[in-house]
Amino acid sequence: KDNYRHSSWLSMMNDRMRTAQRLLSSGNGTLWINLDDNEVHRAVQFMSVVFGEETFVGNIAWKKTTGDNKPDFAFTHDNVLIYKKTVDTICRRAGLTKEQRKAYSNPDNDPRGDWAPGDCRSKWTKAERPNLYYAIVHPKTKEKIYPDTYSDSPRVWGCSPETHDENVTQNLVWWGNDLELKEPKKKRFLKDHGGVNIRSVWDDAGTNEDASQLLRDLFGIGKIYPTPKPPTLVEKVMRYSVDSGEIIIDFFSGSGTTGHAVINLNREDGGRRKFILVEMADYFDTVLLPRIKKVTFTPEWKDGKPKRPATRDEAERSPRIVKYIRLESYEDALNNIAFDDASGQKAIQFDDYFLKYMLKWESRASETLLNVEKLVLPFQYKLHIHADGQTREKLVDIPETFNYLLGLHVRTRRVYKDGERRYLVHRGRIDHRDIAVIWRDTDGWQKSDFERDKKFVTKQKLTEGADEVFVNGDSLIPNARALEPIFKASMFAGMEG
Repeated sequence: KDNYRHSSWLSMMNDRMRTAQRLLSSGNGTLWINLDDNEVHRAVQFMSVVFGEETFVGNIAWKKTTGDNKPDFAFTHDNVLIYKKTVDTICRRAGLTKEQRKAYSNPDNDPRGDWAPGDCRSKWTKAERPNLYYAIVHPKTKEKIYPDTYSDSPRVWGCSPETHDENVTQNLVWWGNDLELKEPKKKRFLKDHGGVNIRSVWDDAGTNEDASQLLRDLFGIGKIYPTPKPPTLVEKVMRYSVDSGEIIIDFFSGSGTTGHAVINLNREDGGRRKFILVEMADYFDTVLLPRIKKVTFTPEWKDGKPKRPATRDEAERSPRIVKYIRLESYEDALNNIAFDDASGQKAIQFDDYFLKYMLKWESRASETLLNVEKLVLPFQYKLHIHADGQTREKLVDIPETFNYLLGLHVRTRRVYKDGERRYLVHRGRIDHRDIAVIWRDTDGWQKSDFERDKKFVTKQKLTEGADEVFVNGDSLIPNARALEPIFKASMFAGMEG
């Protein structure tokens, strides 16, 4: 928020940066902060307190615009502050060592500079990617070369036949100067690695104008977000700091540039990076979420329409699932408080002690405080949500909420059917314990229904191997615990003070 007062801005950032420090991976996590000159000096000061001066890596100035935005002084750059998790960590892609650089040369005088020969095979096996198992014709011997012709490796090629043909056209496939190699090698250029170290000035990471044009291409309309960042900026950041398979979190995600950049980079190198984006403004629905959907479909857009379908490689390397979660706001919580007695509404006129008493007892059936009686129908639990000037009833995900409160690392989510009955079962772990959580509608059930319930769970082995079993409502399931008391206690843990 550029119009916050300095003290308010610092207070807001302090809370978030202390949380970010805990979230960073303990081994080699890094934090990159993009901001303009309005608060950069104060940010450096408070980050020295939060992270410690010794964890500061550097300040990058990146050229964000080519325009003259002030009559007396043109502010054409933004700042990117880099911090490490601990003193011992480094930015992992801060450059090649001298020993690593020896692998780079230019035996065919390629105008793109030094390169190193890389394996053309991917990490996938034939069983996982059968479409990437095909023959490549040796340009000299005309022999058909498969991924395993001269190797015992079960892996397949790293790209589709069409992409391989394009790589050949682009002079990216190397068979040796005299075509003496039995297998092809993929050129990997030193310039694409990011250089030897992190440069303090970036004038090649894209501009805000590039980012605005990209949004116009995606949505087909004019300015829909005031200060977008180019995906190429975030891609460059990730090249220095994030390996394949890691998680990138952006808790001021704005227009969704970070998610866009992760998708681009995964498509480029076949990585398995994941992103978590957090946003509280209306941009989430109008820009961020539609943008991620569009980019997932295909990378190239013009006037709000796709220019072409995604290639096979691009489609395979695109996200399969993008999950988004809406958290109940403070205002929504207040809107959903309902007192048992109408006179209880006067609680807000009294002191804190009395208000806590009223919230604990007189409003105990409020949906926002978890009305446990309604968990007999867990898939129909609703809250009153105010949006766009109207209040509407909306379904909320009670099973998902319970998983978060329980701290469950979910491995599987499966739906089972017993006739007209639907069972939702989550399996996962908490520390070393294997947990099963079973949800089903039990409204109106009699003893015979619970007997049938027990037989179905046993027959389907829904609790097999579980150290603990949680189930909503009553049950005859062996060793199962009712989850309602744990659910409500977890929601209000820490509120007694």
